Amino acid sequence: MAHVPDPVKRYVLHPVQAAGTFAVYMFFRMLPLDWASGLGGFLARQIGPRVRLSERARRNLRNTFPDMPKAEMERIIAGMWDNLGRVAAEFPHLSEIDVYSGDGRVVVEGGEYVDHLRDDGEAGIFYSAHIGNWEILALGATQRGLPLDRVYREANNRLVEWLYRNGRAAVEGALIPKGPQGVRQLINAFRSGSHLAMLVDQKMNDGIAVPFFGRPAMTAPALAELALRHNCPVVAARVTRIKGAKFKMTALPPIRFEKTGDHQADVLAAMTLINEQVEQWVRDTPEQWLWLHNRWPNGGE
Repeated sequence: MAHVPDPVKRYVLHPVQAAGTFAVYMFFRMLPLDWASGLGGFLARQIGPRVRLSERARRNLRNTFPDMPKAEMERIIAGMWDNLGRVAAEFPHLSEIDVYSGDGRVVVEGGEYVDHLRDDGEAGIFYSAHIGNWEILALGATQRGLPLDRVYREANNRLVEWLYRNGRAAVEGALIPKGPQGVRQLINAFRSGSHLAMLVDQKMNDGIAVPFFGRPAMTAPALAELALRHNCPVVAARVTRIKGAKFKMTALPPIRFEKTGDHQADVLAAMTLINEQVEQWVRDTPEQWLWLHNRWPNGGE
């Protein structure tokens, strides 16, 4: 692909991209939540399995489940796109979702563990994965009186980044960008007693190799490094899609990672436990996980 000069990106491509993103955002914002979710899922289900990126998902599934029938693989891929389309279409409606209203939109299991982290007087970490509607998870904490500082990938387009931040404004807490620019902010937040939320299922090229579905996967060790250094509680949580725009939020009991005196071994052991938990979640609802990630080196072959 030909190199595009930075001024062209900044003053031409980025505004066009932002205008398109804003138009889609407002279109789904004007629809009722359930309609938006249904339409987003339908469009993604029709288009997604046909795009080139889906070949990565097929490769990941073949390498993970070599005996899986092709029809089942295509069902999972279609379901993955349906879920992703719904997540995107539900994003403009995040501020409307009341996790604890009892209206049937979200069923909560393990809310008492959120309370435990809120009330224990120390910093803590929540982790999850790109399963179901992961954006709702932070709502489940902030609506229970626990602000969350969230580690995320900052958009390259500053105008689109503003839209993303606006959509997440319903969640109390800071947004900390991944990469060197966010490390100091992350450490300072943790030292001040903040609670962090991390999605831990993406590849990190300069991470450590940790087993995931029986194959080494480059994994960010930051969660284990922080938890071990500060001996803080760690809570695994996920939001799965029950049907349409109805969800179940599940938080598991807090854990603390064991220290043996061998820091590198302790980090590897902790991240192995985390990957095992994420793997179990994926096995539970494979059609709700984002198989589009390049999770394993060389496709995991």
